[in-house]
Amino acid sequence: MPSTSALSRLQSAGLYALELEAVSRHFGALVALADINLTVKAGERRAVLGSNGAGKTTLFNAITGDFPPTTGRVRLFGEDVTDLPVHERIRRGLRRTYQISLLFGGLSVIDNIYLACRGVSRGRFSLRRPRKDDSGMEAAETLLSAVHLDNVRDTPVGDLSHGQQRQLEIALALAGAPRLILFDEPAAGLSPTERTELVEILQALPDHIGFIIIEHDMDVALRVSESVTMMHNGRIFKEGTPEEIENDPEVQELYLGHGHG
Repeated sequence: MPSTSALSRLQSAGLYALELEAVSRHFGALVALADINLTVKAGERRAVLGSNGAGKTTLFNAITGDFPPTTGRVRLFGEDVTDLPVHERIRRGLRRTYQISLLFGGLSVIDNIYLACRGVSRGRFSLRRPRKDDSGMEAAETLLSAVHLDNVRDTPVGDLSHGQQRQLEIALALAGAPRLILFDEPAAGLSPTERTELVEILQALPDHIGFIIIEHDMDVALRVSESVTMMHNGRIFKEGTPEEIENDPEVQELYLGHGHG
């Protein structure tokens, strides 16, 4: 499969998808991140967990460049991007979703996806209307199916359920050629049925696309990830497999409670 060969090429290059070296972020006297060292392999699916205020979203902001690190270095696939702006990191294959939906509510689902595909293409500034065989529209139709939104293709985004809007955000993050996606609480506010569908979508992503997911729903996070980083007070507290994290007594005490099953 193409995705498998792409993953093999990335892994054979011996480069990590993401490397954080002693990354800290200060807001005045507040230390939101403190000396974070983290590596994520190409194609890896990792969950970053922790209570509110643990530094999870600040970590994402440091990776994407929304709020660059106060100290430390960020590398994407071996390239130092610490001082690069957000759009340059996007060009290098980094994508992100946010806790608050960022969508064009008055446009249809397919138009939102098409604009995302167009936005990362060479012809993004062209004023010509797309042709029927436009490659961007073909890509948009593929992503529409990948996130299970075929039945609402022409529906205005403002009329979608919250869960459908979350699915659409995943489609937008998949536009272009992403190599690493950061998902910021994609299951927030979803019903049990919608969460099941979210898990199916994430598990079906091509092998060469790695992701990091911040998620308060432990069942979702542990089902879609192969490694877990626990954060506490702006620092990395624990790392391990989903099974190791779930069964760790200190993790249970701090985050899960003794009754988690």
